[in-house]
Amino acid sequence: MIGIVVVSHSRALAQAAVELAAEMVPPEARPTIKVAAGLDEPAAFGTDAMAIADAIGEADSPDGVLVLVDLGSAVLSSEMALEWVDPGVSQRTLVCPAPFVEGLVAATVTASTGADLATVAAEAKAGLSAKLAHLEPETPLAQPEPTDDPAVEDGQALTFETVIDNPHGLHARPAANLVAGLRGLDVNVQLTNSTRGKGPAPASSLAGVTTLGLSRGDTLAARLTGPDRKAALERLRQLAETNFGEDDDQDSPVQAEDPGETAAPVQTGRQIVVGPVAHLTTTIDLSAYRPGDPDVERDRLDRAIAQVVEHLQAKADASGRQGGIFRAQAVMLDDPELLADLRSGVAGGASAVAAVSGDLAAVAAELGALEDPYLRERAQDVRGLARQITAELVGVRIDLSTVEGILVVDELDPLTAASLDPTRCLGVITCSGGATGHGVIVAGARGLPVVTGQAEAADIPDHTVVGLDPVGQVLWINPTMAQLAEIDRLSVERRNEATLAAELCHRPAVTRSGRRVLVEANIASLTDAKTALANGADGSGLVRTEVLFADWDHAPSAAEQADVYKAIGRALDGRMITIRTWDPGGDKALAFLPQADEPNPMLGERGIRAMRRWPDLLCEQLKAIVWTSRRTPVRVMFPMIVEPQEMLWASQILSQARSETGGQVAVGMMVETPAAAVRAADFVDLVDFISIGSNDLAQYTMAADRGNGAVGHLAQADQPAVWDLIDLAARSFSGRPVAVCGDIASRPELTPRLIEAGVTELSVRPPLIGLVKLAVRTRA
Repeated sequence: MIGIVVVSHSRALAQAAVELAAEMVPPEARPTIKVAAGLDEPAAFGTDAMAIADAIGEADSPDGVLVLVDLGSAVLSSEMALEWVDPGVSQRTLVCPAPFVEGLVAATVTASTGADLATVAAEAKAGLSAKLAHLEPETPLAQPEPTDDPAVEDGQALTFETVIDNPHGLHARPAANLVAGLRGLDVNVQLTNSTRGKGPAPASSLAGVTTLGLSRGDTLAARLTGPDRKAALERLRQLAETNFGEDDDQDSPVQAEDPGETAAPVQTGRQIVVGPVAHLTTTIDLSAYRPGDPDVERDRLDRAIAQVVEHLQAKADASGRQGGIFRAQAVMLDDPELLADLRSGVAGGASAVAAVSGDLAAVAAELGALEDPYLRERAQDVRGLARQITAELVGVRIDLSTVEGILVVDELDPLTAASLDPTRCLGVITCSGGATGHGVIVAGARGLPVVTGQAEAADIPDHTVVGLDPVGQVLWINPTMAQLAEIDRLSVERRNEATLAAELCHRPAVTRSGRRVLVEANIASLTDAKTALANGADGSGLVRTEVLFADWDHAPSAAEQADVYKAIGRALDGRMITIRTWDPGGDKALAFLPQADEPNPMLGERGIRAMRRWPDLLCEQLKAIVWTSRRTPVRVMFPMIVEPQEMLWASQILSQARSETGGQVAVGMMVETPAAAVRAADFVDLVDFISIGSNDLAQYTMAADRGNGAVGHLAQADQPAVWDLIDLAARSFSGRPVAVCGDIASRPELTPRLIEAGVTELSVRPPLIGLVKLAVRTRA
């Protein structure tokens, strides 16, 4: 017989509901029912995840446990509790959305018959059916004649309703499609989530639409006023019919609700390929361009930018989950400051070509000068945009859909990656640039393997046979028979491993000795969060706030930040997220926080050191994090801590934020320096967990800049000295959560060594979650 757990904000309510349900069946037939309700203080309302976890353990049965909740945070607390119980218990426990009292009565009666968990849950969810049948009239009174059209004329307004059918609700990308789809019309559209009573929000605001929290099955209501309301209504209808442009075909990553039915990957972007080389030059011949007077050049510039933006929007609409990359590029070209600079250039006598080349080259140079690889490679996007605008100016058209074999380019921009035909193009080699460029991301999402930064590829003649391994970043030129045999062996191994990882990615990662390891994701965007959920993430071990808000022109308020953090929490379906506080300085720039030049920025005011200059900025962020904790499980983590006094200061600012907002969050720190690793024991009483930043730890330990190609090979996290420091830090926190969020966590071959050191959480790049989980199960 299954067990039942009753979760409520009110202990009195829960106990009364249990007494009522118990009256429905004889004592000898009653299932085990445990209550987790209220707080420890007398008559205090609230829910406690630890108490819920204890109740689940007490109610556990081989047949499963059904958890019934009343409202709000009871759901979040119950989901958090599942992270704390034994994995076997968690797998057979179901949090049910049934009505609280009616559902409990139905569940108790059905469970008493020996029904299985699924049957009991179904009966509980149907608990309202008798009440609805009795109280709801079969024919609504005073209602207009029924119509097949969900749009209704309301005086000068039109109204429209649709039920959201997107698998993960109206998240950022379909919401962006909605906003973009109504752009350009003279209409005011106010949206409401009728199911949850949220709104209204203007359809012109992506943040507003996203914060409506429209989940699958929720009703979206729209009220349209203005001259173009009928045209807007038609567009809204069309968007709704296509799930707001969300692409669910085979080009999109599979997000199966049933992990057992996850499709095996066909083209993952990790496959090894062999084929002939085909070069693509990114140089555009400008010899035929004839500049005109400033008015002519201004017109040419505006038309060229408009054409590129239109092309980007078209690619965005056709690119499924990667469409956000193209929309971001379109937004970049709509930047008033950039447009003003370009127009100022042509007004001053420069040609449109020269203005584009000069201004965008300057922007790319600023980005390219950053040492952080992720931020530095955004320069590729800017150079790609410059090439696209220049091509429009000179009338160049390149049909990339016909490229066959393995393409060699200097850099891979997103539009090039999106234009390649994966049935013809086997893969891509770049002569410069790294693996985190947006073009590489788009290519990988389309199943195209990419090997980056291979300068020697520029000299490989066309039609030369090459092989490439995107995982090992290996390039074989004219491979021998022995190499081809090895390539074939690796291909089969990689394909089988990827298939198994995809099939099991949504299951907990448990070692052969029964130890669970959380495999989480490093998050720098909502897209990352969605990808992480699709790949089975247990949460996020690192939310990089300095990347989320890197291009904001003002310091985001607590409310603005909280909106973004909550959206990430929703994208991860309520799993724990670990938010790292502002980490500026060194190789990480924040547009709204200019810092003075330093002789050696990597040893200067980074992380928490910089925040001591701007405590109000840190406090505002901490308020946002505490606010977010009311809606989704959150931990906070402070970067670049090297001595206890810094941690005590950060904790004081957190206490101030808590006093203003209320709420509690677990507190952690990054271990990124030898000092923090060697003296980790000094922090045991100051933090709840640590997270080892292996990238910085390696470069500080080995005195080698990881952004310097000449010594980058020394700044590797698998150096013996770095391993010793990881071991030392983990031992100091034995019995406490110890995470690793650097690149070393994303290397499945090193997973067993990290677990052996005492690491309990691995935060990795989202596409690698399944493979790291597989390494936990099969190698550790």
